[in-house]
Amino acid sequence: MALGLWVGLGGILRGEEKAPAAEVVVWRLENIGKVGGNAVEVIGAPKIVDGAAIFDGVKDGLLVGANPLAGWREFTIEVLFRPADDAPAEQRFLHVQDTATSRALIETRVDGTGSWWLDTYLMKVGKEGRPLIDPKKKHPIGRWHWVALRYDGKIMTHFVNGEKEREGSVEFGPMLDGRVSLGVRQNRVHWFKGAIREVRFTPLALAEDKLQRLKL
Repeated sequence: MALGLWVGLGGILRGEEKAPAAEVVVWRLENIGKVGGNAVEVIGAPKIVDGAAIFDGVKDGLLVGANPLAGWREFTIEVLFRPADDAPAEQRFLHVQDTATSRALIETRVDGTGSWWLDTYLMKVGKEGRPLIDPKKKHPIGRWHWVALRYDGKIMTHFVNGEKEREGSVEFGPMLDGRVSLGVRQNRVHWFKGAIREVRFTPLALAEDKLQRLKL
């Protein structure tokens, strides 16, 4: 057996972290029963309308049996979503959690007057977590938006439609295997009301000019 192959195999057997995949992992929510080729536990009765998953804010969610972030030292998560006009005040619409309970969340806060702001969170088990939130950075309810959570190995930063809003240092990752919930937190609280069309996981901390955005 070649030395390089033996070293690689030894790392796998010892459970060492995986090298990042070269490609972006793209989940288009066009099929409730299958997301990115992964098995899905369907919670409630979310629907597909015009190529997006619609969640009712009460009992609808998707639990995807995969964690694209596993083994990545840096990453960018991007989500194309639309919160409903009458969305609840707190909504955890994307929750990544591994088998050690480290987690990444992308959430919204809704003010009841037609606006929302972004709330993101990273927490490595045994370490202090880092939330990012700024109630002054408001965006209109009922419209499509791209949001992004980026981690470069030291700093987490979040964006709305390609514009940086908040950043802070945190010790996080690499994550282990796990699951991703869409439309609800994995302990089934803080349900999302609205639509999610696409989720993208990139094994790089993308530059701002490489982020997905909408022309408003």
